[in-house]
Amino acid sequence: MYPENFYYSQDHEWLKVEGEEAVLGITDFAQKQLGDIIYVDLPVVGKTVEAHQTLTTVESVKSVSDVYSPVAGEVIEVNQQLIQTPELINRDPHGEGWILKLRLKDKSELNNLMRAADYEKYLEGLEH
Repeated sequence: MYPENFYYSQDHEWLKVEGEEAVLGITDFAQKQLGDIIYVDLPVVGKTVEAHQTLTTVESVKSVSDVYSPVAGEVIEVNQQLIQTPELINRDPHGEGWILKLRLKDKSELNNLMRAADYEKYLEGLEH
């Protein structure tokens, strides 16, 4: 269910690392909790963030939720498709529904994140 080559945070963000950059989105679990997503407040390219800092917000019919950066970095690209079709996050949260790309500040921070099997175990703990 969750891509093996991604990293996951306890806040339900995922990272797909490509060299010194990472694609970021929210997990399938997160989008299901939110319900129908109607708006994504995309950050400005060039914004720098520290680990656990709010990157952006995602608005659904139920609520507005913060999206946190699992690692420190700089926003180098945002998914412009989400402006017109924010529901891409619901349809394909681990693919076309990506939110942004970060240039990683310190790749060792990835060691603080979970891999797919650990994230799935973490979710099992939340459901009990």
